[in-house]
Amino acid sequence: MTTQEDRMAANPSPIVNEAAATGSTRIADRERLWSLRSLRSPRRPRVWFEILLIAVSYWLYSLVRNAVPEQQAAAMRNADWVWSLEHAVGLAFEESVNRAVNSVTWLIVSMNYYYATLHFVVTIGVLIWLFRRHPGRYAASRLILFSTTAVALLGYYLFPLAPPRLMSGGGFIDTVMLHQTWGSMASGNFKHMSNQYAAMPSMHIGWSLWCGLTICALATAPWARILGLLYPAATLVVIVATANHFWLDAVGGMACLTFGYAISYAWYGSLPHRLPRRPSAASGRSRLRSLLPVPADRTRRDPSHPSTQPNPVPARSAPPSSG
Repeated sequence: MTTQEDRMAANPSPIVNEAAATGSTRIADRERLWSLRSLRSPRRPRVWFEILLIAVSYWLYSLVRNAVPEQQAAAMRNADWVWSLEHAVGLAFEESVNRAVNSVTWLIVSMNYYYATLHFVVTIGVLIWLFRRHPGRYAASRLILFSTTAVALLGYYLFPLAPPRLMSGGGFIDTVMLHQTWGSMASGNFKHMSNQYAAMPSMHIGWSLWCGLTICALATAPWARILGLLYPAATLVVIVATANHFWLDAVGGMACLTFGYAISYAWYGSLPHRLPRRPSAASGRSRLRSLLPVPADRTRRDPSHPSTQPNPVPARSAPPSSG
């Protein structure tokens, strides 16, 4: 005699099949979400990879920046337009600052060396500090810096701009040329090695503000936080006093940095200072596991895997047996 259970086993209910398919789809969705979160989770950086990445990235940045056509005529027109705009809003103070600081020889010479060196020294120093003291926040902070630099290349291409010191009849003083100081990649013997009309946006401001905000957010010593905030402010004075940038170039650098923060936040889902200081040991294993196929029997045994979580599909009670 065929029982109700035998008939149901021989002819599976379409409702049961649909529920099983829905459950499988949800498990697959959980698998994909789990893998994506594993890829985004902070992990401990590796020294050799970071050195290689930074070196290659800066080489590519310099290559692309200097490969942008210099477009002298367009750069000069844009400089005249920016200078006129600053006059229109009543904030055309660059020439006055340039001449005032240039009258103090030791000060302007110090600013020339500041402009030529600290741009690299402080940025690399902050990266090393993050790597050693805040490895869990390093990747997110690095992504901000790299995204900021990458979008700046669009500015160099789309809006060639001559620095104030190259404006004809502007009255600005090229302080590096006047005092014969070393280090400017846009004056003296180095002027043929660098695109002189890549002033907008100012990466001196973009990078220094990144350094300042990072130090202010993560440093514990009050004096370090104060120095972090003073660094981009001092950099703004230097780029104006040496006639290498308009103050509007600094605004462009800040806009690029905002873009960099947005990219990092979109990827990691948080600002760097809110991420854990040190990555958990499980994050590296989760990243590796997310890149490998997981056998079905293993997912059933692994309680941490999302596919082992209870399926929310409601169970249907079997009808009473007629036999």
